[in-house]
Amino acid sequence: MRLDRWFRVHFPDITYGHLQKLLRSGQVRLDSRRAQANARVESGQQVRVPAVLRLPPKTKPSLTPPLGLSKGDRDFIEAMILYEDQDVLVLNKPYGIAVQGGTGTKRHLDGMLAGMADRFGDRPRLVHRLDRDTTGVLLVAKHRDAAAKLGRIFQTRSAAKTYWALVKGVPKPPQGKVEAALVKAAGPDGEDRVRKALPGEQAKAMHATTHYSVIDRVAHKASWVSLKPVTGRQHQLRAHMALIGNPIVGDNKYDGDKVLAESGIEPKLHLHARRLVIPHPAGGNIDVTAPLPDHMRKAWELLGLDANRFDADTGG
Repeated sequence: MRLDRWFRVHFPDITYGHLQKLLRSGQVRLDSRRAQANARVESGQQVRVPAVLRLPPKTKPSLTPPLGLSKGDRDFIEAMILYEDQDVLVLNKPYGIAVQGGTGTKRHLDGMLAGMADRFGDRPRLVHRLDRDTTGVLLVAKHRDAAAKLGRIFQTRSAAKTYWALVKGVPKPPQGKVEAALVKAAGPDGEDRVRKALPGEQAKAMHATTHYSVIDRVAHKASWVSLKPVTGRQHQLRAHMALIGNPIVGDNKYDGDKVLAESGIEPKLHLHARRLVIPHPAGGNIDVTAPLPDHMRKAWELLGLDANRFDADTGG
């Protein structure tokens, strides 16, 4: 198990950004050595965890929302809810909103959810993440126990995730698998990107596998594809599609921003988390499908693609 995922299972309240700071400062160690988030934790190894993280949680969560959480933000969250029960919350994440905070990011879903403990009875916890410009199904645990159970479920790769995307050209073959290990690399703008690992980079490479299938096409110019990631690496789908020569339309990090530029399609990332099927922490299954966002629905109409041609089962 990767070290960052080990923390997600055992300390679900710790954000990824906080964990990175602890790793950089050497406060978290693996077998007494500094480690990176993608280090592998094996049976018998020792993980040093700062004492402050090991303190027991408060018996009762604070129900006071943080200052500055507006009614508009609360309504924003409510409008996203696709499914809710006592354990989980499934949101339909819109375009352009960050899931977690980071450098220069003050408004994000994690912060808004934290401010709605009075609504949910506890602080909701993210179980997985989507890029800022990716839309669709986002699973949130409503309490600590559900977060830990769902974290373990994701670890076993029992979650079936399906994405829809509009890509340049037509992938060959029309149905296949991309297996390419990825490494992080800063882009020209200084923002995080990933690229295919080079020989000699195996130690820091992240294994990544994606299944894809062409659902429909627009001549040889573009394709509507279903993407099913086996692994969940940062930017995995975006990088993998670019690697096989079919970048996602509107992707300004992986050469998709100039695709169909003259067609009238909005210059936004056309990648949507369409469906999630995962065991429910209390038994049974969660199976939720998110409708296409406005910019993708308009693109489908403009290109003559019928989003209703396939249901969630047959359409990816």
